[in-house]
Amino acid sequence: CGRNTQNQLVAYTRILPPDTQYSNYAAIGRVVTRPSVRGTGIGKKIMHKSVAACGEYFPGFGIKLSAQTYLIKYYNTLGFIETGKTYLEDGIPHIAMIYERKNA
Repeated sequence: CGRNTQNQLVAYTRILPPDTQYSNYAAIGRVVTRPSVRGTGIGKKIMHKSVAACGEYFPGFGIKLSAQTYLIKYYNTLGFIETGKTYLEDGIPHIAMIYERKNA
């Protein structure tokens, strides 16, 4: 889902196994979309697929990510809830967000 009709990479996420980045959580990181496809829905599509992949590969674990604070509402629409305090990562305000799988 991250490639266009010319097979060019236009959206990307990285998923990590539990305890790799966060204790007791799988992780989604490096969420990137090309400027040319922003606003088309591909970001939500690739995030839904990433959440599903975490469920398939890491059943029974919630998911955690580090979100830029201006994207809190976006991640809320995907089922992520902010946790903890904001912090700077690469000079940009971030907050940890978690997705707890139902029936996990």
